[in-house]
Amino acid sequence: MNTVDTGERRRNGETRPVITELIDEATVQSIAEDAWTALVGEDEFLLPVPGEFPSDVLSSWVDVVGPWTGTVVLTAGRETAAGLTRALLGDHAPAELEDEDIADAFGEIANVVGGNVKAALPGPSALSLPDVGAAPAVRNPADVCRIDVLWRGEALSISVQGALPALPVTQHH
Repeated sequence: MNTVDTGERRRNGETRPVITELIDEATVQSIAEDAWTALVGEDEFLLPVPGEFPSDVLSSWVDVVGPWTGTVVLTAGRETAAGLTRALLGDHAPAELEDEDIADAFGEIANVVGGNVKAALPGPSALSLPDVGAAPAVRNPADVCRIDVLWRGEALSISVQGALPALPVTQHH
């Protein structure tokens, strides 16, 4: 976290914090690991190594609305999302997964990770219901905290990204 940038942004009239002023990658990694242990299994690990995404990716996300407003987004290959669904459902997983099963399970992981991110942010904040589909666009590249990990050798990214575009720089005379 660079306090010079923060001070300069404040002097320029920007009062809205960017996510990197509030949490860092290590916090997001820790939140994700805790969620994985709780939901996927105690012997399931997220390795902090970037991987190659397949062409067919799926994202799940929740919105956080409060002093910092943005979106917590999980992105993985569709097959990885199906694997996560099977891991979450365990013995209750049907032989043939429906799209709805994957959406529910992948959305639940985003919900838990997003809820824990929300708890780490200054509050009070509200959390939306999870959504699943193509990832929401990054509105302000300076307002993103992203980790890239491997789960069972498959690429997965978790990003916490601001919902609002960058504020214009105001000139003071």
